[in-house]
Amino acid sequence: YFCALNVFPSHVTTKNNARFKNRGFSSSVKLMEKRGIDSPEDLSILYSNRAACYLKNGNSGDCIQDCNKALELQPFSLKPLLRRAMANESLERYRKAYVDYKTVLQIDTGMQAANDSVNRITKVLIEQDGPQWREELPEIPVVPLSVQQQHRERPVSIEQAQARAARAAQEEEARFTLLKHEGNSLVKNGQYQEALEKYSECLSVKSDECAVYTNRAICFLKLRRYEEAKQDCDSALQLDPANKKAFYRRALAFKGLQDYLSASSDLQEVLQLDPKVREAEQELEEMTCLLRQSLIDKDAHT
Repeated sequence: YFCALNVFPSHVTTKNNARFKNRGFSSSVKLMEKRGIDSPEDLSILYSNRAACYLKNGNSGDCIQDCNKALELQPFSLKPLLRRAMANESLERYRKAYVDYKTVLQIDTGMQAANDSVNRITKVLIEQDGPQWREELPEIPVVPLSVQQQHRERPVSIEQAQARAARAAQEEEARFTLLKHEGNSLVKNGQYQEALEKYSECLSVKSDECAVYTNRAICFLKLRRYEEAKQDCDSALQLDPANKKAFYRRALAFKGLQDYLSASSDLQEVLQLDPKVREAEQELEEMTCLLRQSLIDKDAHT
């Protein structure tokens, strides 16, 4: 009964395509109803799919009717619940939409669209009904544990897996950006220990970000933890072998470790990459003096 969906010409517009699909689903629904409901699950899917077409066409009323029928056949089915919620929201029936979204979240707590909608509708209901807005809501049904378990055990489609992966990546990127921004602000305020902790959290989220290693190296330098500063610069240079900030800060770490020869070598690398770095010139002059003095002291003790 799905064959009716595969006969649309390629030049049909999206809106017309949705109408053709709607007719296909309607024909399939009538055929199954005429034969008798041999498979409530299949008929529920058809109602839900036709509801999606109605929703896409802006026909929220018929969408809700089909979702109701789908849910009568398969209670707590996720897609008709979500589609009914969206249809009710489009009709500004915010209380009913809220109840459906909350029911969806009992089945799938990670559905971001439902979470976002609940937050959005909550603000509307507070404005509409005031502090007692919850008292105006219809009762939110309790989803049986068996339904929740069945949903968790259902195989994840490729599209769902891709959507979840994309959402996780976005959340990870947002957390990383926030931590990095907080670390930078703390450095500006001279709170190097706190900034160091933020940068460490950053690296636990994303360990291949060169700038975070060089930023954390600053904190280690300010806290006189020179070996750790050197290690962070080593990590940065593994990711970006021509990073002049990493060379410069490692030179400062070598200086703190009194390895003046290695410090001079790194400063020369900086100047080779960018001859205009005045700070590197000044440090190199100082390293030359310190290296000369260390050799004199060494000769004096032999």
